[in-house]
Amino acid sequence: MAIKEIPKELVEQVYEAIEVAKTTGKIRKGTNETTKAIERGIAKLVVIAKDVTPPEITMHIPLLSEEKEVLCVQVPSKEELGVSIGISVGTASIAIVEPGEAKDLLEDITKKIKAL
Repeated sequence: MAIKEIPKELVEQVYEAIEVAKTTGKIRKGTNETTKAIERGIAKLVVIAKDVTPPEITMHIPLLSEEKEVLCVQVPSKEELGVSIGISVGTASIAIVEPGEAKDLLEDITKKIKAL
C-alpha cells in the first residue's frame, strides 16, 4: 500500500478520525515518532503532509508503510495536520496508534481508499 492521493471529502474524514483518535485513543506525532510506530507495527493509519520541505523528511515513510502493510495517506497541509492533533504548529506526519472511538471511521476510510 503505497501513499494514496485522496479526494477532498476523504481528507476531511481523515482529519475527523485524527481528532477523535486524539481524544479517545493514541497518536504519535512527528516524523521520528511516526517512523518508530510503523517499525514497531503499532501504527493503524499514517498521515503525511504534502507541503513538507524538504520532501526528504518524509520520503521514507510511504516505503516503510508499504513494507509493514500500513495504510499511508497524504493530506495537503502540515498546518491543518497540526491543528487536527491539537498543536499550534504544523507537523510533517502522524500515526494513529490506538483509534479509540475512531475505529469505525478508520475502517470506513480504509474501505474507501482501497476502492480508489
